[in-house]
Amino acid sequence: MARTRNTKHITTSGSSPSGTSMRRTLRREAPSTIGLLADEQDFAAMQRYRTFTFDDHTVYLRQVEGLLKTLAAQGMHTTVALFDPEEYAEFCRESGIAPDTPASRSRFTAEIASAGATVAYTGQTIDSLIPLLVGRAVRQATWEYATMLLAGLGECADCGQDIGRAAFDRASHLLLRMLETAGPGTHHLVCSTPTENEHLLAVLHTERDTAGPARLESAEGTEFVTVLAVGIALEKPGGVVLRTSRAGTDDRVHGWRLVGGSLAPLKAGEVFSAYCTDADTGEPVAPESRVEYCAGFDLGADEPEPHH
Repeated sequence: MARTRNTKHITTSGSSPSGTSMRRTLRREAPSTIGLLADEQDFAAMQRYRTFTFDDHTVYLRQVEGLLKTLAAQGMHTTVALFDPEEYAEFCRESGIAPDTPASRSRFTAEIASAGATVAYTGQTIDSLIPLLVGRAVRQATWEYATMLLAGLGECADCGQDIGRAAFDRASHLLLRMLETAGPGTHHLVCSTPTENEHLLAVLHTERDTAGPARLESAEGTEFVTVLAVGIALEKPGGVVLRTSRAGTDDRVHGWRLVGGSLAPLKAGEVFSAYCTDADTGEPVAPESRVEYCAGFDLGADEPEPHH
C-alpha cells in the first residue's frame, strides 16, 4: 500500500526528484574529512606550493572552523585529520602524483582518514579541537611503535611461544586484575615504559559500577595494554600509576614498578614521591588536597608465568 500511495503522489504532483536534488541528498549523507595543519611550522611548509593560497595561519584556522560549522549546519558528518607536510610529500613521491595540486591534497587527506588519527567534529572550537587531534595522533603513533616492537621479538627459544603475544596476554591480565581489585569508581591509569629509542606513555580512563565489571574503551585499553606489554617483554624499568575517584571520598593513588617483567607494588611513600615530583625538573610538587597516596596492591595471584 505504501508503494501505491507514493506512486500516486508523484503522478498527481506532475514532478519527480531532479538529479540535482538527489545529488544534494547523497552529498548530505556522504561523510567529509578535513586535513588540518595544526601548527605554524606545518602551515609554513605547505606555503611552498603555489596552489596553497593561504598566507596567515590564524586566518586559515578560522576559515577551517567556519567550514566545519557550515558542513555541520548542512547535516553532514565531518572528521578532522592531522595533515603532515612531510608525510604528504612522501605520499606524492610514492604515488607518482604532483604535490602542488588540490586534488593531490584531497587524495592524501582521504588516505590519512582511512588509516590515521581523526577526531569527529561535534561543534568544538578550533582551539579545543587541535589538542584533541594532536593527542589522538600521539596515541596512535605510540601504539604503532609499541606494536612494531612486540611483533619483532619473535618466539621464545625454550618454549616456542610468541614473546610479544605472551607479554600482551600478561599485560591484559595485570590490567584487569588491577581494575577488579581497585573496585568501583572512576579510574585513571598512566603507564610509562622506556625503550631504546622512545619513552612510551599510555593513558587509560575507565569506570566501574558497584554491580558490574570495569568498562574498557577498546582503543584506549588496547593502547595501554600494548605499552605495558612492551615493558614486560623488554623487562624495562617502567611503572603504572592508578588514581581512583569515588563520590564522597578522597581520591586514592596507587603505584607499581616494572621489575623483571612484572608489576611490583610501590610503598605509600614511594607513590607520594613519584606523584609529587616534577618529571622534567625533579623538583618537588605540592601534594593535592583530598588525595590519599597509597601503596600498590599485590597483583601476583593467579598471574600467568612470563615467557622468555
